[in-house]
Amino acid sequence: MPIFAAPLLLAAAAPYPAPSPVRLKADVTTMVGFGTRHTASITTDPKRGIGAARNWAASRFQEIAATCGGCITVDRISRRFTGPRAPTGVVVEDVLGIQKGRDPNRVVIVGAHIDSRVTDVMNVTSDAPGANDNASGVALVLEAARLLSQRQFDATIVYAVFSGEEQGLWGAELLADTAKARGWQVSAMLNNDIVGNTVGQGGVRVADKVRVFSEGIRASEDLIAQQGRRAEGGEDDGPSRALAKAIDGIARDIPGGLDVMIDRRPDRFGRGGDHEPFLKLGYPAVRFSVAAENWDRQHQDLRTEKGVVYGDTIEGMDFPYLAKVTAINVATLSRIASAPTAPEDVSIAGALSRDTTVKWTAVPGAAGYRVRWRRNDAQNWAETRDVTGTGTVLTQVPVDDNFVGVSALSATGAESLVSFAGRDRRPTR
Repeated sequence: MPIFAAPLLLAAAAPYPAPSPVRLKADVTTMVGFGTRHTASITTDPKRGIGAARNWAASRFQEIAATCGGCITVDRISRRFTGPRAPTGVVVEDVLGIQKGRDPNRVVIVGAHIDSRVTDVMNVTSDAPGANDNASGVALVLEAARLLSQRQFDATIVYAVFSGEEQGLWGAELLADTAKARGWQVSAMLNNDIVGNTVGQGGVRVADKVRVFSEGIRASEDLIAQQGRRAEGGEDDGPSRALAKAIDGIARDIPGGLDVMIDRRPDRFGRGGDHEPFLKLGYPAVRFSVAAENWDRQHQDLRTEKGVVYGDTIEGMDFPYLAKVTAINVATLSRIASAPTAPEDVSIAGALSRDTTVKWTAVPGAAGYRVRWRRNDAQNWAETRDVTGTGTVLTQVPVDDNFVGVSALSATGAESLVSFAGRDRRPTR
């Protein structure tokens, strides 16, 4: 048995109270009550518009902080953006709850956009309840903060409430740029957008699955790096795909939970979300979204036509399902924030040999490492070996026919993301 196996299971399924469907519904109801949360809507009214919604989100983080001795601080960052959906410009503000870890610069982010819209994206006054798109995601972020604030982690957790998603992913761009400017080492970014319904278009119901979208070839890689990944066969093992696979494994350990569908593209076909600005800067990032979308309840004026109800109202949501998506996020955040960073410079060698030599750079704070491998015709890791050094030899594992990856382990067994092994590109001395 691997030496870290039992603690890893405990770390992946931390004993948190189950997310509350009642609290999630209450938060969504409050957000719907702001009328519209369009990014360019009024910011000075205490009861209506994006300003009131952002102030409320900040107050929620402050309330949570009061229950944990001030473990969460509120940070409100802003920048003016101009584009086709805001031709005269608009100030985009993100509300952040920051739970500082033992390492303040290593960061795990969970985020969702609070802004909403109707059919005409330029309409800033009509009611745009945005219950599922995306009060559901914001409620999830707040619930995750409530649950995770009761523990301290090695990494800092940033709970992000974005604005400006409907105008061009501007709030996410703002936070991604802020992360880079502050020198954060982002281990993972979880974007939750449309995560609260089980009845999709045409009445189809899917209540046992959630989609997790992740990129293969990295948006941050130049052509030479992409060609190198292609030559090594690593298209399905970049950091974001490794994050999606980790989420899938974590979800399987949650009793009565959801099946994670690893959707092998960055987002829904031809569409995008708030994880994309993070991908452009090279940070591992994925998007959670429901298994069956209902487009009659997205980006629609409130109306009924020929018996069909249009509009993103709370009646279209399933809060026990949203609680299950929240549970997966909480378990994922807990594991990654408890683990060391993923190893760097993981390399393999073994041409003209039946054995594969694996090497990597030591990770600060790691108690050990897990070497994983699988045959080239498989998608999931099949074999493991736990070691304490920074290299090992896999005998009778030909390099031509196997993929290899390495993760770092904490003293309690929490496992980092798996870093795919390629050719050794470290300079020779």
